[in-house]
Amino acid sequence: MGRLDALRHLNLIKWLREERQSRKLSLFVVFVALLLDNMLLTVVVPIIPSYLYNLDESPDVMLKNSTLSQQGSPAAFHNIVSLYDNTVRSSASNTTARPTDMVPTPPAATELPHNSSDCPQSTSKLLDENVKVGMLFASKATVQLITNPFIGPLTNRVGYQLPIFAGFCIMFVSTIMFAFSSSYTLLFLARSMQGVGSSCSSVAGMGMLASVYTDDEERGHAIGIALGGLALGVLVGPPFGSVMYEFVGKTAPFLILAFLALFDGALQLIVLQPTKVEPESQKGTPLFTLMKDPYIIIAAGAICFGNMAIAMLEPTLPIWMMETMCARKWQLGVAFLPASISYLIGTYIFSTLAHKMGRWLCALIGITMVGISVICVPLAKDIYGLIVPNFGVGFAIGMVDSSMMPIMGYLVDLRHVSVYGSVYAIADVAFCMGFALGPSIGGAIAESIGFPWLMTIIGIVDISFAPLCIFLRNPPGQEEKIAILMDTNCSMKTRSYSTQGTYHQGENMDPEYDDYD
Repeated sequence: MGRLDALRHLNLIKWLREERQSRKLSLFVVFVALLLDNMLLTVVVPIIPSYLYNLDESPDVMLKNSTLSQQGSPAAFHNIVSLYDNTVRSSASNTTARPTDMVPTPPAATELPHNSSDCPQSTSKLLDENVKVGMLFASKATVQLITNPFIGPLTNRVGYQLPIFAGFCIMFVSTIMFAFSSSYTLLFLARSMQGVGSSCSSVAGMGMLASVYTDDEERGHAIGIALGGLALGVLVGPPFGSVMYEFVGKTAPFLILAFLALFDGALQLIVLQPTKVEPESQKGTPLFTLMKDPYIIIAAGAICFGNMAIAMLEPTLPIWMMETMCARKWQLGVAFLPASISYLIGTYIFSTLAHKMGRWLCALIGITMVGISVICVPLAKDIYGLIVPNFGVGFAIGMVDSSMMPIMGYLVDLRHVSVYGSVYAIADVAFCMGFALGPSIGGAIAESIGFPWLMTIIGIVDISFAPLCIFLRNPPGQEEKIAILMDTNCSMKTRSYSTQGTYHQGENMDPEYDDYD
């Protein structure tokens, strides 16, 4: 049996090496990388607020206990023990007591309240946690935001394989740090380090998919599948983290994620061969030129404001639930389950449907739905009341991401050089801006004017931004680029390049395209 297992193992490795150039294996590698990255991203959502609150409460409880013991000790000097009848006589009165009655009972006013429920003991300290938790959550996105402009051009020079593998290595170290960190500083450092790894994985992964899937419709479907890995990580992370934290402890979920990350690293070594440097065959459009493109900015803005809503919910919703619902630890993560499930459904459905209905329209409807849903979140009175609004938030963000991610590659094909590292760096910058500004600003706003007003503000911002997606209906492109895309002899075999519907090769395209410098 041992020889047979070894033979099967060798056959599996041989098959993986033979299929290394397969587009499906590349898609699977990106899927797994995004899955683990976003599991680590969201597994901390139910753990960190409760864990930091307990860390801050522990010194206060010890201080109260020491104060009580100091208050109770002088009373012993007011008692006189009689060796004659083995009784205790108080110096202030003539009352006596037997030794069995000597167990001191502290006054009711100084007795520590017993936490029979999961309600926090200090509401003011709980509100103070908003800022600390928000800054911790925002650190990852902030570092990723700073790193992205360097990773995009780097992929043009060294290829996509090496940055993806570097992202795995950094994420593995970050996961181990999360498992064994017991202070706010170390947790902050681990979260920031994850931002560097996420930047490598997401930018290089999306760029690689855009380069191997050259047909617009196939690219949209492939990116939708990859976003399904992101959605699955977001789906599994919060409930997995909350249940493991409640019944096993803080360390366990991160050690499991570290083990899964090792599997991902082995898969990348076999499939991608990250030791090879494979630069792009043509020089891509400079990053700053892409950032000046108004259509790319609108698409990036849709990604940013759509994801900013869930980014504000992550640090503030668990604290609001602890304050108003006395929610248990496992409920803090389960509350995000409807949003995660609906995001998975939304990305799967609209990865193909958005191409048919028009990606601009899909994004417009999605951002509007996000705004309406987050405004409804504070209306919930218990955890069951969060199901419908959270489901709406996740489904709508799935619509936005599955339509705007492919459109970034489409805009580069239409208006610039078809090299995708830099444009997906911009897309990831937009994503990170939402997750950097969301928790940091959201935590401060929730502390100052309250969680309901926070949700109202971000809802109005999303609804106000939605009409800008109309400009993505017929983006103008360079005439020579359109001719190449529509050429039947083009190696890309592009069958469809429209945000409104399907245009087959040879059909007349009504919109007139202006030259773009």
